[in-house]
Amino acid sequence: MSGLSHFDPAGNAVMVDVGAKAVSERTATAKGRVLVSAATARLIAERGFAKGDVLAVAQLAGIMGAKRTPDLIPLCHPLPLEKVAVTLELVEDPPAVEITATCKVTAKTGVEMEALTAVAVTALTVYDMCKAVDKTMRITDIRLVHKAGGRSGEFVSD
Repeated sequence: MSGLSHFDPAGNAVMVDVGAKAVSERTATAKGRVLVSAATARLIAERGFAKGDVLAVAQLAGIMGAKRTPDLIPLCHPLPLEKVAVTLELVEDPPAVEITATCKVTAKTGVEMEALTAVAVTALTVYDMCKAVDKTMRITDIRLVHKAGGRSGEFVSD
Protein backbone atom coordinates (compact mmCIF):
# COMPACT_ATOMS: atom_id res chain seq x y z
CA MET A 1 0.00 0.00 0.00
CA SER A 2 1.86 3.10 1.23
CA GLY A 3 5.05 1.63 2.66
CA LEU A 4 4.03 2.89 6.11
CA SER A 5 4.65 0.25 8.75
CA HIS A 6 1.39 0.68 10.69
CA PHE A 7 -0.95 -0.31 7.83
CA ASP A 8 -1.65 -3.72 6.32
CA PRO A 9 -2.10 -4.16 2.52
CA ALA A 10 -5.83 -3.37 2.87
CA GLY A 11 -5.12 -0.09 4.65
CA ASN A 12 -6.10 -1.26 8.13
CA ALA A 13 -4.17 0.02 11.13
CA VAL A 14 -1.95 -2.66 12.67
CA MET A 15 0.61 -2.90 15.44
CA VAL A 16 3.97 -3.75 13.86
CA ASP A 17 5.03 -7.35 14.52
CA VAL A 18 8.48 -7.11 16.11
CA GLY A 19 8.63 -10.81 17.04
CA ALA A 20 11.41 -11.68 14.60
CA LYS A 21 13.54 -8.63 15.37
CA ALA A 22 16.70 -8.90 17.45
CA VAL A 23 16.85 -7.45 20.94
CA SER A 24 19.38 -4.63 21.07
CA GLU A 25 20.19 -1.55 23.09
CA ARG A 26 18.33 1.42 21.67
CA THR A 27 18.42 5.09 22.59
CA ALA A 28 16.62 8.16 21.37
CA THR A 29 16.95 11.86 22.16
CA ALA A 30 14.34 14.50 21.39
CA LYS A 31 14.30 18.24 21.92
CA GLY A 32 11.76 21.02 22.02
CA ARG A 33 11.17 24.45 23.48
CA VAL A 34 8.56 26.62 25.08
CA LEU A 35 8.91 30.25 24.06
CA VAL A 36 7.93 32.50 26.98
CA SER A 37 7.97 36.20 27.78
CA ALA A 38 11.00 37.64 29.57
CA ALA A 39 8.82 38.21 32.65
CA THR A 40 7.73 34.56 32.66
CA ALA A 41 11.34 33.41 32.32
CA ARG A 42 12.23 35.52 35.38
CA LEU A 43 9.36 34.02 37.38
CA ILE A 44 10.46 30.50 36.43
CA ALA A 45 14.05 31.27 37.44
CA GLU A 46 12.94 32.80 40.74
CA ARG A 47 10.52 29.92 41.43
CA GLY A 48 7.80 32.55 41.66
CA PHE A 49 4.80 30.41 40.73
CA ALA A 50 2.17 29.39 43.28
CA LYS A 51 1.93 25.95 41.64
CA GLY A 52 5.56 25.23 42.56
CA ASP A 53 8.93 24.89 40.84
CA VAL A 54 7.98 24.87 37.15
CA LEU A 55 11.15 23.14 35.96
CA ALA A 56 11.09 20.40 38.61
CA VAL A 57 7.41 19.61 38.10
CA ALA A 58 7.76 19.64 34.30
CA GLN A 59 10.80 17.34 34.49
CA LEU A 60 8.86 14.79 36.52
CA ALA A 61 5.87 15.08 34.17
CA GLY A 62 8.11 14.37 31.17
CA ILE A 63 9.51 11.23 32.77
CA MET A 64 5.99 10.07 33.59
CA GLY A 65 4.89 10.89 30.03
CA ALA A 66 7.59 8.69 28.52
CA LYS A 67 6.44 5.81 30.70
CA ARG A 68 2.83 6.29 29.52
CA THR A 69 3.58 6.51 25.79
CA PRO A 70 1.80 3.28 24.80
CA ASP A 71 -1.31 4.54 26.63
CA LEU A 72 -1.24 7.80 24.64
CA ILE A 73 -0.04 6.82 21.16
CA PRO A 74 -2.03 4.09 19.40
CA LEU A 75 -0.03 1.07 18.20
CA CYS A 76 3.08 1.84 20.30
CA HIS A 77 4.60 -1.19 21.97
CA PRO A 78 4.92 -1.06 25.76
CA LEU A 79 8.62 -0.98 26.52
CA PRO A 80 10.65 -1.76 29.65
CA LEU A 81 12.37 1.62 29.79
CA GLU A 82 15.79 1.46 31.44
CA LYS A 83 16.41 5.19 31.46
CA VAL A 84 14.45 8.38 30.94
CA ALA A 85 16.38 11.62 31.44
CA VAL A 86 14.68 14.98 30.98
CA THR A 87 16.60 18.23 31.26
CA LEU A 88 15.24 21.76 31.10
CA GLU A 89 17.26 24.91 30.60
CA LEU A 90 16.16 28.52 30.66
CA VAL A 91 17.66 30.49 27.77
CA GLU A 92 17.57 34.25 27.25
CA ASP A 93 17.45 34.99 23.53
CA PRO A 94 14.67 34.46 22.80
CA PRO A 95 13.36 33.69 26.30
CA ALA A 96 12.51 29.99 26.36
CA VAL A 97 12.61 26.74 28.23
CA GLU A 98 14.76 24.32 26.22
CA ILE A 99 13.82 20.67 26.79
CA THR A 100 15.89 17.56 26.07
CA ALA A 101 14.73 14.01 26.72
CA THR A 102 16.74 10.82 26.29
CA CYS A 103 15.28 7.33 26.62
CA LYS A 104 17.08 3.99 26.66
CA VAL A 105 15.80 0.43 26.34
CA THR A 106 17.07 -3.02 25.47
CA ALA A 107 14.26 -4.35 23.30
CA LYS A 108 13.06 -5.27 19.81
CA THR A 109 11.83 -1.80 18.92
CA GLY A 110 13.02 1.77 19.38
CA VAL A 111 12.24 4.49 21.89
CA GLU A 112 11.77 7.49 19.60
CA MET A 113 8.12 7.92 20.54
CA GLU A 114 8.96 7.79 24.25
CA ALA A 115 11.56 10.55 23.89
CA LEU A 116 9.20 12.69 21.80
CA THR A 117 6.35 12.13 24.24
CA ALA A 118 8.58 13.09 27.16
CA VAL A 119 9.40 16.41 25.47
CA ALA A 120 5.77 17.09 24.57
CA VAL A 121 4.46 16.36 28.07
CA THR A 122 7.25 18.43 29.61
CA ALA A 123 6.39 21.37 27.34
CA LEU A 124 2.67 21.06 28.07
CA THR A 125 3.40 21.07 31.79
CA VAL A 126 5.48 24.24 31.51
CA TYR A 127 2.61 25.78 29.57
CA ASP A 128 0.01 24.67 32.12
CA MET A 129 1.98 25.99 35.07
CA CYS A 130 2.64 29.39 33.44
CA LYS A 131 -0.56 30.02 31.49
CA ALA A 132 -2.08 32.25 34.18
CA VAL A 133 0.64 34.87 33.63
CA ASP A 134 1.61 34.36 29.97
CA LYS A 135 -0.92 33.90 27.18
CA THR A 136 1.78 34.36 24.51
CA MET A 137 3.70 31.11 25.13
CA ARG A 138 4.40 28.85 22.17
CA ILE A 139 5.49 25.22 22.15
CA THR A 140 7.87 24.75 19.22
CA ASP A 141 10.52 22.63 17.54
CA ILE A 142 9.67 19.22 19.01
CA ARG A 143 11.88 16.86 17.06
CA LEU A 144 14.02 13.73 17.17
CA VAL A 145 17.71 14.68 17.25
CA HIS A 146 19.36 11.30 17.74
CA LYS A 147 18.52 7.62 17.55
CA ALA A 148 20.81 4.63 17.88
CA GLY A 149 20.36 0.88 17.77
CA GLY A 150 18.18 -1.45 15.81
CA ARG A 151 18.22 -2.41 12.16
CA SER A 152 18.15 1.14 10.80
CA GLY A 153 21.23 2.12 12.79
CA GLU A 154 22.10 5.62 13.89
CA PHE A 155 20.30 8.84 13.01
CA VAL A 156 21.59 12.31 13.87
CA SER A 157 19.64 15.41 12.82
CA ASP A 158 21.24 18.51 11.39
